[in-house]
Amino acid sequence: MVKSIKWLAAGALSLAAVGAQAQVNQVRVWAAACANCHGTEGRAQQGMESLAGKDKDELLQKMLDYKSGRKPATIMHQLSKGYSDEQLGQIAAYFAAQKK
Repeated sequence: MVKSIKWLAAGALSLAAVGAQAQVNQVRVWAAACANCHGTEGRAQQGMESLAGKDKDELLQKMLDYKSGRKPATIMHQLSKGYSDEQLGQIAAYFAAQKK
């Protein structure tokens, strides 16, 4: 019985790890949409804003402002509407975690 519980616990932990990795991969896919303007992993070329290493809360607020129309933009207001507020938060956290 104890052996069965250990195997079940190990299986549950493995599934949780796979699920967490899938979530990380999904956020990376969402963030890849930003690469054309903001560079790979948020490190932009000269003339564009780099997102890597920026404050997560500031990034999120900017994206929410674009989404709501409070902040004018040429394309960001359209792109940000394609994500939920939670997804934008995950994208902001991803870029904040990147090295400058």
